[in-house]
Amino acid sequence: MDAAAAISELVIANRVLAHLKLVDSFGHVSARNPENPQRYFLSRSRAPGLVTKDDILEFDLESNAVDARGLRPYAERFIHGCVYRARPDVMAVCHNHAHGLLPLAVTKTAMRPAIHSAAVIGQQVPVWDIRDEFGDTDMLVRSNEMGNSLARAVGAGTAALMRGHGSVVAANSVQDAVFATYYLQLNAEVVIKAMSMGLEITYLSPGETEKSAEVHRQPFSRGRAWEEWCAQAGVAGIDAE
Repeated sequence: MDAAAAISELVIANRVLAHLKLVDSFGHVSARNPENPQRYFLSRSRAPGLVTKDDILEFDLESNAVDARGLRPYAERFIHGCVYRARPDVMAVCHNHAHGLLPLAVTKTAMRPAIHSAAVIGQQVPVWDIRDEFGDTDMLVRSNEMGNSLARAVGAGTAALMRGHGSVVAANSVQDAVFATYYLQLNAEVVIKAMSMGLEITYLSPGETEKSAEVHRQPFSRGRAWEEWCAQAGVAGIDAE
């Protein structure tokens, strides 16, 4: 995949995430530049469901725009740059406020996978609390210092919840990032429902998590979901404008 193809896929991912209601007017997804791993692509500050190719900007890993073209970047772009800098294996990052997982994001209890398709989120999703290091803030990740703290919480894993805010997902492709974001929310909804019923939850074992994640990361599995979501969002088979 070259840079042009990565930008096209990134635009489509914005539309898919908006269609699936994993992002609302806020939230964002980025892709590492496949031609220059020291840079990444991210939209200007705009609602994901409206993003076009013309909105995509390129940033260095300090989250400085290479050429802002007079456009305003997202305030929380540091989430992306810091994760990419900490994790050379990561090729896509999604920050979202998916409503289904917010009840767990107001706790300090790590999420664990309870359904097999959610194995891609890893054995444990920690809750990062911005207040622990930075005191009272507006809850936004506005600096590399804050982004580095969040990246440390993600560690070698796939995701972290952000206390009172949402989540961040790190993946090895844009499609994997969308897939993991979707099942992170679905897993949260299942766990919350079981808790509300007063039922004991049986989580996946480490072995089940590893084996199930391997299956769902395969192109035939992830690709089937991606194809359907693109069709539902009206972007199937098109080069997003």
